[in-house]
Amino acid sequence: MENRRYFVDFILREWLLFASFAGLLTTSIYLKRVPPYSKDEFEVLFILAVLFVIVKGLETSGFLAWISGRLQKGRLLSLKLVMATFLLSMVVTNDVSLVVIVPITLLMDIPQKGILVILEALAANAGSALTPFGNPQNLFIYWHYQVAPWEFVKEIAPLSLLFLVLLAVAVLCFVKMEEESNAQTAGTVAVEKGAFLYGAFLVVMVLAVLHLISIWIGVAVLAYTLLFDRRSLKIDYLLLLTFVCFFGLAENFKVLLSSNINHPQNIFLFSALVSQVISNVPAALLFANFTVKWKALLWGTNVGGFGSLVGSLANLIAYKLYVSNGEGGDMGDFTLMFLVFGYVSFFIGVGLYLLLY
Repeated sequence: MENRRYFVDFILREWLLFASFAGLLTTSIYLKRVPPYSKDEFEVLFILAVLFVIVKGLETSGFLAWISGRLQKGRLLSLKLVMATFLLSMVVTNDVSLVVIVPITLLMDIPQKGILVILEALAANAGSALTPFGNPQNLFIYWHYQVAPWEFVKEIAPLSLLFLVLLAVAVLCFVKMEEESNAQTAGTVAVEKGAFLYGAFLVVMVLAVLHLISIWIGVAVLAYTLLFDRRSLKIDYLLLLTFVCFFGLAENFKVLLSSNINHPQNIFLFSALVSQVISNVPAALLFANFTVKWKALLWGTNVGGFGSLVGSLANLIAYKLYVSNGEGGDMGDFTLMFLVFGYVSFFIGVGLYLLLY
C-alpha cells in the first residue's frame, strides 16, 4: 500500500515528464522520425546541469540559508525578491535568475511561497524580454535580423515596463506583508568555506552564459564536485530529462507546423500562440523562416513566454523547483494558480500589442 501511494505521488509530481515523453513518442510515431537534437540544445542541458550543481553546492554549504536569513531582516521582502528576479534576468537570462532566486525563496520562513515563485517566474520572463541577451529567443532575433541594440530595447520596453509595475502591484495585493519582519535568526547560519568556491563557480558560469568564456569551463565544476563534494551532485535529474523530452517534442511540432504555414499574416499572434505548445525559443526559430517582421516576432515570442508551463523554459524551471521541493502537497492548486497568473499575463501582453499596433 505504501509503495503504491509512493508511485502515485511520483506520477503526480512528475506528470510533466510523462506528458512530454508521451507527446514525444506520439509525434515521433506519427512523423516516422526520431527528432534530431542540436548542439545548442545539448549546451543548454549542460549549462543547466552545472548551474543546478552550483546552486546545490551553495545550498549544502549554508550560503543560501545565510542569504535568505539576511534578506528576511529587511522590509518588503517579497517585493525585493520579485524585483531582483526581474533585474537579474536582464543580465544573466531568465533561466539563470530563477535557478538562483527560487531556491533562496524556498529556504525562507515565509508563507505563500507558491504565489511568490509564480510572480518570480513572470518577473524573469518580463525582465529578460528587455535586453538582447536576456533570453535565447531575443538573442536569436537580435543576431538574425541585425537589429541595433537601442532600437531593440526601445521596441520591447513597453512590455517589460508595464509588467514591472503590474508585478509590484501584484506583490502588494496577493502576498502578505507580515512575513517581512518575522526573522529573528537571520544571518546566524554557519557557512562552510566551500561556499566561496561555489560563488566563484557561479560567476564563471554566468560569464559563460553571456558568451564571454567557453561554457566547457563547467567541466571543471563537475570534476570538483565529483572528487570533493558529491553532496552537490544530488540535483533534479528528472527535470533535465524533462527538457530532453521537451526539446524533441518541440522539434517534432516544428515539422508539423511548418508544413501548414505558407504566408503568415499575423506573425505576432501565430508566434505567441505556438509558443504555448512548443515554447518561445523554437517558435522564434520556426517563424524567422517565414517573416522579416522582427518586431512582431519579438513581441510574439516574449508574450508567448507567459501562459502555459511550456511557454518558456523559465516557467518549467520555476514550476519544477517548487514542486520538487514538496511545498505542502498543494500541487494541483499551485498548477492551477500558475496557469491563471500566466494566462492573465499572456492576455495582458496580447492586449498591449494590439493597443500599440
